[in-house]
Amino acid sequence: MFNSVQTELFRKHIGPFLFCFFTVMFLLLMQFLILHVDKLVGKGLPFFIVAELILTNLAYMVVLAVPMAVLVSTLIAYGKFSEWNELTAIRAAGINPIKLMYPMILTGFVLFGAMTYFSNYILPESNHKARSLFLDIRMQKPAFDLQPGTFYEDLDGYTFLITEIDSESDSLYDVRVFQDASDNRRRAYINAERGWLESADENTLSLYLYNGSTLRFIPGERRSEETMERNAFSRYRMSFDLTDLSFSRSNPDRRSRNDRTMSAQAMLAVVDTIRTEQRREIEKFKENTGQNQQKPFYSEPSRSVNLIRNDIQDTLNIYHSGLIALQHLPNPSTQIGAINRAINTIDRYNSELDNLKSNVTWRDFRVAEFLVEVHKKISIPFACVVFVFLGAPIGMLTRKGNLGVAALIGGGLLTIYFIAIIQGEKLADRMIISPFWGMWGINIFFLIVGIILTLHVSTSIRITNLFQKDE
Repeated sequence: MFNSVQTELFRKHIGPFLFCFFTVMFLLLMQFLILHVDKLVGKGLPFFIVAELILTNLAYMVVLAVPMAVLVSTLIAYGKFSEWNELTAIRAAGINPIKLMYPMILTGFVLFGAMTYFSNYILPESNHKARSLFLDIRMQKPAFDLQPGTFYEDLDGYTFLITEIDSESDSLYDVRVFQDASDNRRRAYINAERGWLESADENTLSLYLYNGSTLRFIPGERRSEETMERNAFSRYRMSFDLTDLSFSRSNPDRRSRNDRTMSAQAMLAVVDTIRTEQRREIEKFKENTGQNQQKPFYSEPSRSVNLIRNDIQDTLNIYHSGLIALQHLPNPSTQIGAINRAINTIDRYNSELDNLKSNVTWRDFRVAEFLVEVHKKISIPFACVVFVFLGAPIGMLTRKGNLGVAALIGGGLLTIYFIAIIQGEKLADRMIISPFWGMWGINIFFLIVGIILTLHVSTSIRITNLFQKDE
């Protein structure tokens, strides 16, 4: 009988989980389209390119939507189970309510494993393809789209200005075309009363003009524009090559990868390489400062060892210094030379040390960025387990299994969770906290709260009892 209760409770998760999952996916998709619609409209992109861009960006939405759906479905299922007094009946039968959580705990670990694999292998490839596609779209020139009263300059060598466009007949009125000079054409200005466009294929466009004039600049013998030729026409045709306006796709494999387009293994390999470079920088510093050698950091040339010749009597008094080594030098000139050499040595050492700090610190920031992404690939999927421990006891305690209450509580918890993840990532990238605590801190906190609440609903243990004094 108890197994049937567990099975029924598991089934109550399926509907809310799917509903919440697809709702969150829809909201994230709408947010994506709102943020990037300006990059897609007016580009003349094929439909399959836009569809591929959306599909490749669905990967990161899945990683976010699954833990959200687990939390909300758990709140609904266990809240409804408690609302219908089934939890009271279970307790009356002497069954510990924590056993009701076993199926969902197991499901949470299964989802955790699946989402970890998805985040480590599928998500980086999707991010890489989406990033490459975004770069291709960004370099794509806008489509040939004339607007009345607006200069159009996206077709190389030409500038168009149309006063009026009849949308019903596609007729153009008061047309002006400015033609730049090139190898096979001269600079010209074309003016016409009206015109219309005709395209035989995607790469060729013809502009037919009526009742106008052309003004061409003909270079003279000295390659200067000394002659202007003016002609009138009743009908004039211009052809344009639109090949540059067509979308071209690059190979994503030829583009470099960043931390969000690499697997955890690849990032750990990069981290190992960066740390090896750090060790090399330290060894280089020791070598440059003489710490790996028997000779001193500053080696004075042999010809300048004796600053004062022995046969010359130095009449200056010895400078009495607080430095013991300086007192043993024979004359003030030697003392001054030693002090200057010491200052130069310190300056050179400080310069080498600053260079080392700069190189090591820069690489530390790079290591932190990669380790944050490595931990993120595991910490966010692990939220599937954390939200089971958190959502199940909260649902039992609220005794409300409707979507409104679950959405309200789940929305608050998810807001706290993702704010903590975002802020933790920023702090870890700046090396204020470690990447581990930046990505796992909120998971550990919510897991502790969930375990305390689970003990609260399944045992007589109360956290407040720990602070009460025995009378």
